[in-house]
Amino acid sequence: MTRTGRVVLLVVTMMLAVASVLLPSPARAAEFDRYLNLPLVNRDAAHGTGGLHPDLPTDVPTLGKLLGQARGAGVAPRSYQALLAQYWLATATSEAGIELKSWNPRTGAMANREVLIKSYRYYENFQLSHRELQWAGMGGQVGADFGGGLVDFELFSVPFNVKEIGLAANAVVKAVTDAGGPALRNALPDGLLAIADGGAKITGADLHYILGMIMVMQKNIFSDLMPMHAAYVDKGLPAIAEMRDAGLFDDEIYRAWEDVASKNPDRIAAGNARLLRREQGEVIKRQWDQVRNHRGKVGAAITYLSTVAGSPSVAGVKPPRSMDPVVLYSSTPDGRRLKITTPLPDWDWSVYSERWRYISDELLPKYKFMVNHRWPQLRATLEVPYERQFESHRPIMNIPQILYAMADQIRVEVVK
Repeated sequence: MTRTGRVVLLVVTMMLAVASVLLPSPARAAEFDRYLNLPLVNRDAAHGTGGLHPDLPTDVPTLGKLLGQARGAGVAPRSYQALLAQYWLATATSEAGIELKSWNPRTGAMANREVLIKSYRYYENFQLSHRELQWAGMGGQVGADFGGGLVDFELFSVPFNVKEIGLAANAVVKAVTDAGGPALRNALPDGLLAIADGGAKITGADLHYILGMIMVMQKNIFSDLMPMHAAYVDKGLPAIAEMRDAGLFDDEIYRAWEDVASKNPDRIAAGNARLLRREQGEVIKRQWDQVRNHRGKVGAAITYLSTVAGSPSVAGVKPPRSMDPVVLYSSTPDGRRLKITTPLPDWDWSVYSERWRYISDELLPKYKFMVNHRWPQLRATLEVPYERQFESHRPIMNIPQILYAMADQIRVEVVK
């Protein structure tokens, strides 16, 4: 190569070196980019195990780092919705001692017994440390009845035993029909008739499906409302506003949290009531309907049985079977008309409008009274180790009390 060629080569090499420094390199994708605009495919836990999307991390430090990067880059909250929701869900499960990655409600009540206990202990701890968080306190107290009932339901879910209940219900319906004819039979609640007609058709697969659906509801409630509570306690209303801006809920729920934070007793109660209405009327309403409509009258038989057996632990709240009990009318041989009040509910817990009326009439006002006027008593109840709360409220541990209460409810009166 000539001297001139070497000079030219040197100049070209230098120019390329300078260009490599001055020209921008190809853009590298940010670490958080792959998590933007992910759909919350498992927001309904019926669709899978773990968190809200299978691609999302489940540990708080990693989620926090990715979320911080997205915020720092000026990404709109709607785009990092999945990261934000998963971060607060992972925070809540971590604080409760639950392993989010492996949480599978479909494995049943006994397999998830520790999850039930830890989740409801977490609920009650919020109430104990923040008096305004009444939804959490109510949820924790009722959770002992709910969780204990699920464990007993699973223990009892042997088709032979359920078929025996169906046969017993058939005997009751037949006796009523023999005594008062079709008109008296038609006065019986639809749920009891469903047990009589569908009880003998219940299979082990039916019980597995229904128990799985109820466990899914429990996880869905936790996954929707506990992240809000964790965010509120950790960062206050600005964190709730960010969740709203990300599209996780609307302005109405944000205003409910403003009420919760207001320090005004009536607004606090109203805000918590709105959260409870979200839980029952939006998060799990459709799933209760699915359970009730499962295989014709099979699902309705089981949801009605749960209404009969329910016994709430909140002080002063009467059991569901005592609200709108079935009233029958008959006549004595000498022509007197009898009014018979039974210990059977004339409604079904799984029907949202009926369930919400019970909650509005019984649970909400009586829990508010306990918070405002019986706080030391309520606090002492909530401080009981949750394992003990859970076991003491299992229906199988309270059969005599349930039977005595049902016997006390029976009334026979002569009416004109």
